[in-house]
Amino acid sequence: MAMSFKTFLRHLREGFKSVFRNGWMSIASITSIVVSLFVLGVFILLVLNVNAVADEADSQVQINVHLALNVDQKLRETLQTEIGNMPEVSKITFISKDQGLKDLRADMGEDAAELLEGFDEDNNPLPDTLKVEVVEPTTVAFVAEKIEALNKTHTDQPIYKVKYGKGSIETLFKITRAVRNIGFIFVAGLGLMSMFLISNTIRVTILARRKEIGIMKLVGATNYFIRWPFFIEGALIGLIGSLITSVVLYVGYSMLESTVQGDPMLQLQLIPFDSIWVLVVGVLVGLGVLIGVWGSTVSIRRFLKV
Repeated sequence: MAMSFKTFLRHLREGFKSVFRNGWMSIASITSIVVSLFVLGVFILLVLNVNAVADEADSQVQINVHLALNVDQKLRETLQTEIGNMPEVSKITFISKDQGLKDLRADMGEDAAELLEGFDEDNNPLPDTLKVEVVEPTTVAFVAEKIEALNKTHTDQPIYKVKYGKGSIETLFKITRAVRNIGFIFVAGLGLMSMFLISNTIRVTILARRKEIGIMKLVGATNYFIRWPFFIEGALIGLIGSLITSVVLYVGYSMLESTVQGDPMLQLQLIPFDSIWVLVVGVLVGLGVLIGVWGSTVSIRRFLKV
């Protein structure tokens, strides 16, 4: 059934009027949406930050290829080219043993003065190393085996040892995978819970107006004509509630972000809200409008059977 633009404007106007005319009922519905979406929004932000930490941990996974002492520059460059040509490898960096000793001193700080005393360029105990980064962190064990197999293709066997944190890396992947799965389940569960909680609140507001719907039916209004103002009213209530929630979350998250960045003891880095606001606000607004429309549509259906 087509709707004229004039009729649509009438429904839109009536929907706006109903939001304000039903004062406390509209406030109750909006409050229910704000509270439910706020809890959901907080958890979405938590999951996004936890996933960012997990992604950062995955991205730092790398393979250290320690070279044998008899490896000359030509053989090392050949090996480096062979590893770099592997499709699973994204980057390969050569770290000389002299640079390795400097990096170790810098990493250990004051402890290096005593533990590394006496070691210099002439008696450096560290081997030359190739640091290998992979495209997909979960392939690190497979790539390490391929690199180790290169020893069989060279008479001098240039690789002394391949290290990638075997055991602990697999545990890390299991933890990050579990975190992502649990986060998705909780967000989905909270979303469904919010939908039922808010729709029940909207249902109560429409229940209180059943006489109004009955009168409209008695004077000959069609179900289609009755439903549209409620449909728009539900959408507006959902939109208002979700926008309020988005503003509250933005202010709260910004304050938390400033606090965390201002305290060096926390050693915590939150995702800037500017980089995720489209996702967060889009989900909240979309869900808020959907819940408002769905709650109104489902609730009014029983009263149209007069």
